[in-house]
Amino acid sequence: PVEYAQVAVVGVEDPVWGEAVKAVVVAAADHELDATAILAFTRARLAGYKCPKSIDVVAELPLGATGKILKRELRAQYAAL
Repeated sequence: PVEYAQVAVVGVEDPVWGEAVKAVVVAAADHELDATAILAFTRARLAGYKCPKSIDVVAELPLGATGKILKRELRAQYAAL
């Protein structure tokens, strides 16, 4: 069963590499997500440089009028941190 409703992957600043991969995930209704399990899943299937270095589980992602995820808003949100 699918445990997530939406996922977005963005680049965030990294002191070592300049930019790192971050996944932002919205859990499906009545599911709890384990970020460690998601990281293990991606590491088993993707090359190391493609795997997210961190995962945030959030309640909702910013959406535009057409329902598309607004990645520029996610990047801006994580750039401010």
